[in-house]
Parts: sequence; C-alpha cells; structure tokens
Amino acid sequence: MFQHITMNTNNKYAIALALIALIGLAACSDKKQKEEIAQTERQEAAMDTPSVAIIPVSKGMLNSTITVPGELIPFQEVDIYAKINSYVKKLYVDIGSQVHTGDLLATLEAPELNSQLAAAESHIKQQQAIYFASKATYDRLLNTSKTPGTVSENDLEQAEAKKNSDYANVEAAKSDYKAVGANLAYLQIRAPFDGVVSSRNVNMGAYVGPAGKGSDQPIFVIQEQSKMRLVISVPEQYTGGLSNKDEVTFSVKTLPSRKFKAQVKRLAGVLDEKLRAERLEMDVYNKNKELLPGMYADVDLPVPSRDSAFIVPKTAVVTSTEKVFVIRVKDNKAEWVDVKKGFQSGGNMEIYGDLKAGDQLVAKANDEIRDGQQVRVSNSDRASVRSDAAIADTAKKKASVSKK
Repeated sequence: MFQHITMNTNNKYAIALALIALIGLAACSDKKQKEEIAQTERQEAAMDTPSVAIIPVSKGMLNSTITVPGELIPFQEVDIYAKINSYVKKLYVDIGSQVHTGDLLATLEAPELNSQLAAAESHIKQQQAIYFASKATYDRLLNTSKTPGTVSENDLEQAEAKKNSDYANVEAAKSDYKAVGANLAYLQIRAPFDGVVSSRNVNMGAYVGPAGKGSDQPIFVIQEQSKMRLVISVPEQYTGGLSNKDEVTFSVKTLPSRKFKAQVKRLAGVLDEKLRAERLEMDVYNKNKELLPGMYADVDLPVPSRDSAFIVPKTAVVTSTEKVFVIRVKDNKAEWVDVKKGFQSGGNMEIYGDLKAGDQLVAKANDEIRDGQQVRVSNSDRASVRSDAAIADTAKKKASVSKK
C-alpha cells in the first residue's frame, strides 16, 4: 500500500522564493566582498605608490621685506655742565624750551674769579716794570758800547738776554690774564645748537661744576628733535647687499595708521659682538614734532634680492626633527635632497642644495613619502599646479602694473 504525500501549491511557491532569496543574498554578499577586496588593494597600492604633483625647480629673484624693531633718538644730544666750580645765579630756560644756537641758558657766579683776574692784571704790571728796567739797562749798555773798550761784549749779551727773558714773562702774564678772563665767559651757559631743553637738573643757587667733580648731573640736556635718527639692528643673515640707497618705511604705536619714510644713511660696517647684527641709521625729519625721541618703531626693511637661489613653494620643503629636505622625482622614484632655507616671501622660499634647474620636485611634500619609494605623477595634479602658478603669475603681473 503506497502512501501519497501531497503538497500544497502555496507551499511550493514559498520554498521556491526562499531558495531564490538565498541564492540572491549569496551573490550580493560575494559581490560586496569582492568590491571590498578590490578597494583594499587599491588603497594598499596607493600607499605603496602615492600620487604626487610635481613642479620644476628654477632659479630666480625673491623680493621680501622683514620687520625689525627700531628706536628714534635725537640727531644731536648734549649734556651741559659748568666749566668751573660756581653757583647758579639765574636760569632763562626750562624743560621743553625751544632754543637756538648761542641763546643764553643760565648765568653762574664765582666771586673768586674776580680776585684771580685782579691778581693776573697786577702780575702783568709787575712783569712789565721788570721788563722796562732790563730794557733800559740794555739800551744804556748798547749806547756805551759804541765807544770802543768801554763795555765788554759778554756784558752786552747778558743784558740783552735779561731783557728778552723779562719780555717773555710779560707775555706769560698776559696769557694768564686771558685764561682767567676766559673763565669769566664760562659763567654764561649758551646753547651749542638749535634744539629743545629735555632736562633741567638744577635750581637757582645750586652749586655746579665739571662732570664728576662739582656735579654728577648736567645742568641741562639739549636734544635736536627737528631731525632725528632711526636706529635699527639688522640680523647677520640679512646684511648682505644693504646700501645707503635703500629706503624703509616705519610706523609708531602712537600713530598706527601713519606710515613714515626714511632712507638709510649710515651703516656700521661691522657686526655687534653681542647681537650679531649690523647697526643702521636713517635720518628722519620731524619739523611738525609728531615723533618724539625714545619712541620705538616697527621698520619694514627691504631685503636685497638674490638670483643665485632656487625658488620653490613653501609646501615643497619638509622640515623634520632630523633635517630639511625636498623630494625630487626621478624615474618615478622619490629622492630626498637636503637643502638649506633662505629668504621667505608670501608662499615662496629660497633653498640651497644639490639641485639643478629643471629638477622635478614634489609640490606638496611630506615625510610619509619615503626616500626611494615609487611614486605616480598625476596629470590632474600637474594641471592644478600649473593653474596655481598661472594665478600667482597673473597676480604678480597685476601688482607690478599697479606699482608702475
């Protein structure tokens, strides 16, 4: 007896659909797995052979400007002391007074000078009396000697020598008198040049004298402020090629919106032993008294151009803890080349190293691109680099035209 097993039609369809679904899922899973494997392989290949943009290296000129701190100082400044020990009799100026050459600033008094002058005058008269006596003696002997045998030649010569000696004493006494009289002139303190009294350290009746003897402080300090010196110290690496034809611009904190100009006038020609920098001075005319001595200034100094350096974007230079280098691409292989940095301006930089014009460098270098690693040059990256260079070149030309 056979037992027949019958299946419902709906059950058959359900089983068929399940089988189809299982087959579809397996196929999709297999396809996704293959895509993931392919993507992983591409990533590994990209890591092993990175895509880079390259730029040709060439020599050129890089104009740049550095900002260095400067200080404004008076063109001339003098501390005025008394020539002789004396007392202040009267003051004619004070702090802030504008003075001109020869103006009377103060008068001093030294009563003992009058006594010294009188003594010097008496000494002149005394020496003159001695001289007149010796001269008269010599004249008499000279007249007598005209009679042969009356006066010996030796006596006549001694009388003449005595007369000349006494005359020299008269002249010396006159010189002493003039010296004392000159000291009287020092009792009047006058301005040595046009300027401003920036300091007054005494009052009437004060005892004054030469520096280090009668007083430790000057009576006045006078500064020439209508013309000043702008002093800066230029670091050693920027000193090459500087000249007194360079023009600088500077600003001060009190007038931040103003730009002042000055021309380099004096170069020290030697480096300071402590700062390792060269001192430069510029003349600044300050007729309106907008600037004051002692002000600090931010000075924009043009750095001399050089045409013996290679110019590359800053992104092409890698600075690691061990070295500074660029990556040269040769036969699709990366090659690290040690370089030294030079001036920087904008996005460009001077470099010095074992390079030659036409070498291909990685435009955006990093130390993940290893020395000797295989690289792939991307055409799109080439186009991007050329486009950036064209934009920079256009901007440079526009800037040049606007300057003209």
